[in-house]
Amino acid sequence: MRNIILTSIIPLSTLVMFTLISPALAKAPNISVQIGLPPLVMPGPPGLVVVPNAYVYYPPEVNENIFFYQGYWYRPHRGHWFSSPHYNGPWDPVVINRVPRPVLTIPAGYRYGPVHEQVPYGQVKKNWRKWERNHYWDKGRH
Repeated sequence: MRNIILTSIIPLSTLVMFTLISPALAKAPNISVQIGLPPLVMPGPPGLVVVPNAYVYYPPEVNENIFFYQGYWYRPHRGHWFSSPHYNGPWDPVVINRVPRPVLTIPAGYRYGPVHEQVPYGQVKKNWRKWERNHYWDKGRH
């Protein structure tokens, strides 16, 4: 008889315990780990230079890898990529298969090859579609 009472009390007490604890667990905060991107503050819109044959632009005065391509900015950091519609962020993480191929395939020495003229950011932002469509930088005049 004593064994029957114990075998009934243990499951019942376990059920009561989980009933009391479950609401507390449901209210527990979600924890996520984020890769920090160091700030990159530019005092104003940067001048940009096009990477030859890529239609990807970069600011030559900035010593970080940061690229403008088809209306968005991209920054790699510690094996991760970030993007933003603005040169000063805010930066959102991007899965690598969502980073445009021309940005991913920029040659390592892109800063040391032939350099086109530097163009104000406002002109690039306004004209990148037309320039890409008309192969503006392929004409060899720049």
